[in-house]
Amino acid sequence: QVRVVESGGGLVQAGGSLRLSCAASGRTFGDYAMGWFRQAPGKDREFVASISWSAAITYYADSVKGRFIISRDNAKNTVSLQMNSLKPEDTAVYYCASDRSRQVLYPSKTELGYGFWGQGTQVTVSS
Repeated sequence: QVRVVESGGGLVQAGGSLRLSCAASGRTFGDYAMGWFRQAPGKDREFVASISWSAAITYYADSVKGRFIISRDNAKNTVSLQMNSLKPEDTAVYYCASDRSRQVLYPSKTELGYGFWGQGTQVTVSS
C-alpha cells in the first residue's frame, strides 16, 4: 500500500520562508515522479510544482516560479518544497502526490497524473 505523508506547514509572515517535506512509502520511491498541489479556501486544487523520478526535470506554476524550489532525495524517499518570499495568496492546504506510472519522463502538471495523495498540510501566510 502506497502511503504519502506531508509535513512542515505552518504560519509565516509575508516575505518569509517555509520548507515542506513529503515522505512516500510502499513502493520504490525513486521510480516515480512527485508533485505538489495546493487548494485555497473556495478554490479548486491547483498545480504548484513537480519533479521527475530522476530529478532531471522540474516544472513550476507561473505563480511560484522563482520563489519555490522542488527537490527530492531518493535515498531518503522524500521530496521537498522550499518556499521563499511567501505571499498571502500562497495560503492554502498543500498536497503531495506520487505519480501513477513508473519512470515517466515528464512529470505531470495535472491531478490526473497522480494516483496517491497525502492528507495535506496547511500553510498560512499573514500580511
